[in-house]
Amino acid sequence: MAVSPAKFVREVRAEAAKVTWPTRRTTLITTGLVAAMATLTAIFFFVVDQIIGLGVRALFGLGG
Repeated sequence: MAVSPAKFVREVRAEAAKVTWPTRRTTLITTGLVAAMATLTAIFFFVVDQIIGLGVRALFGLGG
């Protein structure tokens, strides 16, 4: 089953023409939301880690 390289390139170009690319504004908003959610997630896990650490230290009598 041989495929012509020229036919392949034509089909790729035809498919690429069908792609709907996001606008710059949409890309920036999405990037901002991802960064905000990553920051909130990091803060959440930091707080949970600190609480668990306090509990472990209290349980085993470590630290001052």
